[in-house]
Amino acid sequence: MVRLELIANRSVDEDFFDLLAERGLADVAYTKIPVVFGSGHAGPRQGDHVWPEENFLLMMYCEEEIADRITDVVRELKKVFPDEGIALFRVPVIEGC
Repeated sequence: MVRLELIANRSVDEDFFDLLAERGLADVAYTKIPVVFGSGHAGPRQGDHVWPEENFLLMMYCEEEIADRITDVVRELKKVFPDEGIALFRVPVIEGC
């Protein structure tokens, strides 16, 4: 089992979920934090007049095979939106602790 964390510009939110549905992954369980602020490789996202853009955060726990398929979706999304700020983090889950 792995934990996936997707941090992305809110402008790609709908596109991400559309791609999940197209790949048969619409039923993947997730927790969504709809507005997050920060600064990464695509620059600041602060939701204010200086840095008006905002990100969202998804956390998903799933099996390796599903995580691989979601990773492919994120790679495709990054190709379509190369300048939007999309980052995926994958962490193994230690079960039973």
